[in-house]
Amino acid sequence: MWQFREKSRSETMEYHYLKLANDLEGKIRLGRYKAGEKLPSLRAMHQRTGRSISTVYHAYAELEQRGLVDVREKSGFFVRPLIDRSLPRPASDKKIIRPHKVAINAMATMLQQASSNQTMLPFGTALPGPELLPKKQLAREVRRAAEKYASGELIGYCHPTGHKPLCTEIEKRMVGCFNSAHGDEVIVTGGCLSAIDLCLRTVAKAGDIILVESPTFLCYLQLIEDLNMQALEIPVDPDSGIDLALMQRALDEHEVVAALLNTNFHNPLGYVMEDAAKRELVDIFARKKIPIIEDDIYGDLYFGETRPLPLKVFDREGLVLYCSSFTKTLAPDLRIGWTVPGIFREKIKRVKFNSSVASQQLMQDVIAGFLASGAYERHLRKMRNALKKQLANLLHAIVKYFPLGTRVSAPRGGLCLWVELDQHLDGMVLFDRAREKNITIVPGSLCSASENYRHCIRLNFGYPWSEESEQGIEVLGGIISELAADKGK
Repeated sequence: MWQFREKSRSETMEYHYLKLANDLEGKIRLGRYKAGEKLPSLRAMHQRTGRSISTVYHAYAELEQRGLVDVREKSGFFVRPLIDRSLPRPASDKKIIRPHKVAINAMATMLQQASSNQTMLPFGTALPGPELLPKKQLAREVRRAAEKYASGELIGYCHPTGHKPLCTEIEKRMVGCFNSAHGDEVIVTGGCLSAIDLCLRTVAKAGDIILVESPTFLCYLQLIEDLNMQALEIPVDPDSGIDLALMQRALDEHEVVAALLNTNFHNPLGYVMEDAAKRELVDIFARKKIPIIEDDIYGDLYFGETRPLPLKVFDREGLVLYCSSFTKTLAPDLRIGWTVPGIFREKIKRVKFNSSVASQQLMQDVIAGFLASGAYERHLRKMRNALKKQLANLLHAIVKYFPLGTRVSAPRGGLCLWVELDQHLDGMVLFDRAREKNITIVPGSLCSASENYRHCIRLNFGYPWSEESEQGIEVLGGIISELAADKGK
């Protein structure tokens, strides 16, 4: 689905060691190599795979960085106990939360204020650290675009659907997502949330019922609240996603007008729905002629071999309004997103024009130039690798410092980890206590308009791991233990 250019020799070498590391990781996770077992020596693995000793060494070093193996001096590489087997998954509810009004904006504002404080440890923001972003390459593209701007080339109202070079580059990356019978095409927006807002305004009105996953992304709930709509929350499994039987029942019992879903590296749980389930989900909504607004903002941040397919690929009726952006992968502050809205394209264009007339071209040209250069795939490969290591470090720290009974999700990509604590703990109290220690988290109560997740929190693993990060998780674990002890008195 996503296209690649020919790799250079250095990129090919890098690809070989990462491919070997990924293959070995898969075998470790399947139990082919047991915890404590020694991996084959460098020479033995070289003879077994045909890869150079240097490639094997770098693959083993990569596994060490991911937290999967330990190095013992003069002894070799040994498999660590797997974190995702050490901690159980969060519990999965089986109750549909009836349609209800949403009121979380006041709490969300408090979180946003804390998260914008640069002195805080950023476990509460679903953003990558600046160190992971291609700042120098983007700066070069800014200078290039600035020269075009100075010549007058980028001055004036942009095309209503967005800067054509950027639309073209996005379309190249989305092969398989278009149904020409419905005239689908990219419409550039001011970020992914802006695209979702446009889509919600287009397909629903005040008082309408919007189906969402539970837990869900807090900003979805804020939008639903601001638009005076109602949320119908469907519980999800932390590994496989939305329960299709419950979803079908909810659609039969309630007049759902639209769904707002995030099936690839779900925020906050991190799961990916299987392709068969995605196809069935899209078919269910198509039979009822109900549109789906799909948020695929984390789709490029996968930890496996291939990018997961979006719901849009299975859309034959033009009812899936696909939304994404470069906020999580390139530059959060550029605010460049897009939607592929199917049969709602003309309505979306009108709503967008009425609210903003046109989009600015300068930053769109910056992103278009970066994509056209072929640098995006190289950047993504390095970024995904870094995120995987950061998640492993965060999980190890949670095992080390959080109390027994802690449950965690097993993200297959993205930036978010969901943590379930003792049922008697209150995430808002933990948020306040952590904030006093200059640590931000997301209380689970902000990921639902119900009371179901007060004992849960969401953590971000987007920033490079450091001694400060380790200390922050230790402090957070100490606060959790103190709160649990107070509840036990």
